[in-house]
Amino acid sequence: MSGDISISAILAGVGANASGEAETIASRRNPLVARCRAIARGEAPEALLLDGQHLIDEARHAHLPLSVVAIESRLLDDPSSEAAALARQLSRADTRLLRVTSEVMAALSPSRQPSGLVAVGSRPVHDLAAILAGRSLILVAVDVQDPGNLGAMIRVAHAARADACLVCGASADPYGWKALRGSMGSAFHLPVVRVPDTREALAALDAHGIRSVATVPHGAPSLYDVNLDPPLAVLIGSEGQGLTQEVLERVDARLSIPMAAGVNSLNVAATASVVAYELVRRRDVPR
Repeated sequence: MSGDISISAILAGVGANASGEAETIASRRNPLVARCRAIARGEAPEALLLDGQHLIDEARHAHLPLSVVAIESRLLDDPSSEAAALARQLSRADTRLLRVTSEVMAALSPSRQPSGLVAVGSRPVHDLAAILAGRSLILVAVDVQDPGNLGAMIRVAHAARADACLVCGASADPYGWKALRGSMGSAFHLPVVRVPDTREALAALDAHGIRSVATVPHGAPSLYDVNLDPPLAVLIGSEGQGLTQEVLERVDARLSIPMAAGVNSLNVAATASVVAYELVRRRDVPR
């Protein structure tokens, strides 16, 4: 299956239930299975595929619309379970609630070990210019291709109270299911914007008076000696190559994290953590 998959198409063939009770799906041939697999492959750029109670709860707390929630029968049959409580709440909401067999859940879920809950929803939509206006700290991921690493970086940004994340170049999809699992839902609680052209992102930062600082493994002033006054954007490059020379020539400053001899570099999420919490320390954000 290829091509963009719309939210309305996801519901095609599922059937309505005006009573609010959970509908039952017992066949892996149900159209919803194919739709979820297409979303997992990245063929539905406006859709989210959420696996697990935590991500679904985080999406709901962020008021993201969920069109479908599928829950495995064994969880629904336990009235004391969190899933059963969720189902009772959804019966009063504008969300299609489905009861599915374990076989169907295994087909719906992108995970090798399905949690028993899967949801389909709509992605947040953010305007780049509106996000940058008045922001003081932006984390910029450039060519970070591992979705787990990207998700962890977004979680770090959320934890350190950054204002937004820009995801640039050949980076993974920040709203893909693996990145969402890595961010543990943090992508729902701060603006995350995909900007494919890194030059466009840098130009937008310049236009809004936001200084750009690039992280490099070695050869730049220490993190602890660099001016990090806001408004500031911190750029972190790919796992293998880091930031390109073109990007490094466009930024306002560079910094390196002091490391012991023999250590070439830190993981991108670790780099984000060290830099972000140095900023937290300097900003003296109340905790």
